[in-house]
Amino acid sequence: MTETTQKTVVERTAELSDDVLESVEAGRKAAIEAVRKFTTALEQATPALVDPARRKTVIDAALDLAEELSATRIEFLRSVVRSAAETLKS
Repeated sequence: MTETTQKTVVERTAELSDDVLESVEAGRKAAIEAVRKFTTALEQATPALVDPARRKTVIDAALDLAEELSATRIEFLRSVVRSAAETLKS
């Protein structure tokens, strides 16, 4: 590969990495917003007399779900970047 071709590959890889980072950040923000909406809906739907510990259990489960989904998305995107980087090197 020539130096120009290598620069192009490096530049393309960097751009792809930036795109993935932006996507991860957008996904993280979306997960936080979804949990916030869920929490608000739960508070509105359940009477104030409901045991707060039970409400907390449900909210904690929703947070765990959002965290797990975000982690899975990040790992998928890392895999995509690795595959793309290997393809660009070839």
